[in-house]
Amino acid sequence: MAEHTVIIENTLRKLLAEKKYSTLREILITMNPADIAAIFNEMEEERLPLLYRLLPKELAADTFVEMDQEAQELLIRGFSDSELKEVLDELFVDDAVDIIEEMPATVVRRILSQADPEMRQSINEILRYPESSAGSIMTTEYISLRPEMTVAEAITRIRRTGIDKETIYTCYVTKDRTLIGVVTVKDLLLCDDDDKRIQEVMIEKVISVNTHDDQEEVAQMFSKYNFMALPVVDTENRLVGIVTFDDAMDVMEEEATEDIEKMAAIIPSEKPYMSMTPFEIWKKRIPWLMLLMVSATFTGIIISHFEDALAALVILTAFIPMLMDTAGNSGSQASVTIIRGLSLNEIEFKDIVPIIWKELRVAVLCGVSLAAACFLKILLVDYLIMGNFAGNLNGNNPFLIIGVICITLAITILFAKVVGCSLPLFAKKLGFDPAVMASPFITTIVDALSLLVYFGVANLFLNLS
Repeated sequence: MAEHTVIIENTLRKLLAEKKYSTLREILITMNPADIAAIFNEMEEERLPLLYRLLPKELAADTFVEMDQEAQELLIRGFSDSELKEVLDELFVDDAVDIIEEMPATVVRRILSQADPEMRQSINEILRYPESSAGSIMTTEYISLRPEMTVAEAITRIRRTGIDKETIYTCYVTKDRTLIGVVTVKDLLLCDDDDKRIQEVMIEKVISVNTHDDQEEVAQMFSKYNFMALPVVDTENRLVGIVTFDDAMDVMEEEATEDIEKMAAIIPSEKPYMSMTPFEIWKKRIPWLMLLMVSATFTGIIISHFEDALAALVILTAFIPMLMDTAGNSGSQASVTIIRGLSLNEIEFKDIVPIIWKELRVAVLCGVSLAAACFLKILLVDYLIMGNFAGNLNGNNPFLIIGVICITLAITILFAKVVGCSLPLFAKKLGFDPAVMASPFITTIVDALSLLVYFGVANLFLNLS
């Protein structure tokens, strides 16, 4: 697919250089708006306006929605007032809102000045809702039917008004703006009596969301109920808009990206990686790196505290990285599993006891397996082949030292699994994002615990005085 896009892009560049604009237009009108946008995003700034103006009006608007924010801003600044108005007239309200939210104030003022009064009112209405709420991602362009309408009248209404609506398959039945039912175009077309009233055909039990519901929860409802659109109501059950499937998919993508960035100790960014400057990337990464660096001093303090023990038995030092890494990885596995379950609403805080009990059993199985593998590895590689145990063992049996390492490994895995599964649950309970408790944060905690366990077990079984 990527190679195909590159071939088309090179072809367009060649045709543009040869000024074969009619051929360019013929190629572009056969393409999907998303594919055109992907190519336009890679085009040089001076060529982009010319290419965009070759597109038919409707295709141009669909392509504009799919383009990166930088390319959109570049085009808007180059548009005449009439060109900008043509684009806005073809946009759905929710797409216009998405564009406005990412634009500088000067560009926003120009967009609003060219929008017709009805669209401007709808845009301002949506912008009033809190960010990340259902109201902020809804569109006000939907099909509304009255309960006393006949099936024939409803179909006529859909034909007359549907061209300006984002979706016409699902229609909403309202009375004095109050949502009372839902009916699909399939139901209307297959109805055997055109004179039957809509209230006789509609489904009365409508699943809806409130304008202030979290957009992530709304997106999850699409996955649960397999909806194509979801009605949004206010506190008095008045229909104010709908959320469509494509907007829900965008929310899922944004939330997944945000969680991944938080789990990697990066402040989430709304801009694509290739659009960010090194300075912007630095600002997103350095705060967490600073925090983790400072928190890692605890491990240094622990090692310094047991400096005499390490001096008495230097061989113990060689296995610190292995113990810390294994424990950190074990904790990360548990935390990622729990975070995913929390994000999908499969897990709640009330499940903490069975979750810890399950992870304890997993930890025992993992600990025993890894300890056995570790024993064989140290015995065969470190002891017999590489001879790392040769020299001063402070009077201790090498097999006892290997045993201490393996016991420590099993215990640290046990602690790591419990910490990894419980911290995200407590974070969720306290109102924090569980993703913050992922790999870097948990690894730092588990590193300190693994060192404490290591030196505690070593002091118990070995002669370190």
